[in-house]
Amino acid sequence: MTSPFLRNRQRKLAAQAGQANTARKPTPIDEKSEAGQEYAGLKVRLHDQLRQLQDVESHEKRVPMKAQFAKDYAGWVDGVIEADQPVEDEIVMTSLVWAIDTGDFQQAVRIGEFALRHGMSMPDRYKRSVACFLREDIAEIENKTPGTVELPLLTRIEALTDDADMPDPAKAKLHKAIGRAWRAKAEAFDATAESAPAGGEVAYLHEALAQLRRALELDENVGVKKDIDQLDRRFAKLQKPAEDTGGGQN
Repeated sequence: MTSPFLRNRQRKLAAQAGQANTARKPTPIDEKSEAGQEYAGLKVRLHDQLRQLQDVESHEKRVPMKAQFAKDYAGWVDGVIEADQPVEDEIVMTSLVWAIDTGDFQQAVRIGEFALRHGMSMPDRYKRSVACFLREDIAEIENKTPGTVELPLLTRIEALTDDADMPDPAKAKLHKAIGRAWRAKAEAFDATAESAPAGGEVAYLHEALAQLRRALELDENVGVKKDIDQLDRRFAKLQKPAEDTGGGQN
């Protein structure tokens, strides 16, 4: 594990590297600078760790390894984001991947937002754009294990990536995840709670249906048709009493 002193040094050098970049597009770090030499040394360590991961077949066993490895670059990642300049940085982008794989979704979105803002690219080995990787991989995790990713974070990812070009099925997965999260919120709604918003369940179901229908528009095989049928019936049942009450008034 990197010491606090080394993490702070990494952060400062990474910030210097970013501030030295006056271009408005991602460019390589100057290898002759102190920051460039630090980056080169960190990349050697990174590639050694990537080789270690390749030697482990079990995904389950790789997760704690990635969590431990990621700590070696925390200071560097913080410094790059602090500088807020476009750079070509394999360490930052690999840290994005590891954050997703280890369940650190807040960090993944933090890095992803920075990378998208500056038009950065994933390393070639990942074969997808930053937007597609961030959106699809987190959505797949949430769809596999509902409740793993908080709804506000899912909607933040949607806002960051919805206009990005990617395969429609990749986009559909996040709409499915968000739709089911809204459905869970509707199912947990307690109208008797003091903090319950008026019409909360109906509003939640409306959001869920909108997301699920959008998922189906993008990919008819996304697996939400039963969800939509069930929620349509529930929505109609909740709407009927309100219509009956309204119809009795002059």
